[in-house]
Amino acid sequence: MTDESSQEASAPLWRRDFPYEASGEEDVTRREFARYLVAGAGAMAAGNIGLAIWTQLRTINHGEPREIVALDQVGVGETYLFRYPSADDPAVLLRVGERDVVAFSQKCTHLGCVVYYQADENRWHCPCHEGNFEARSGAVISGPPTRPLGRIDVEIRGNAVWALRGAGH
Repeated sequence: MTDESSQEASAPLWRRDFPYEASGEEDVTRREFARYLVAGAGAMAAGNIGLAIWTQLRTINHGEPREIVALDQVGVGETYLFRYPSADDPAVLLRVGERDVVAFSQKCTHLGCVVYYQADENRWHCPCHEGNFEARSGAVISGPPTRPLGRIDVEIRGNAVWALRGAGH
């Protein structure tokens, strides 16, 4: 037997059937690839858990007192959109009576989707995951949110509605 034929005989059967070699096929083994895959999935899961914890623990920023809108520009049962405490923070005011108003952050406490007022149901509704909040208090009625809407303290001064600060929830 020659050296070449003895090497061919000692090679695994699959190697004889598939004699092609890929350059660098030994760079990453299947086991190493599986480790990278598991590590990447673990990092993504940890990031998602961190994001969920952050959204549950954050509070609304506290802003400076400022005028929002003239009271006569918002009818009873109507809403008024504004930004508070900064231009990046959507908020919504609801006039619930002649001299009674409430205001909340417009971001759902579940994942930050925009909530809107459903007058026929007398509630705040988040269409993303069907979260619902009580109109006057912002308390969770149903859905995945676990915390109430971020309340913004407001008061009527003369004929104007003023935001006093964001109350952390």
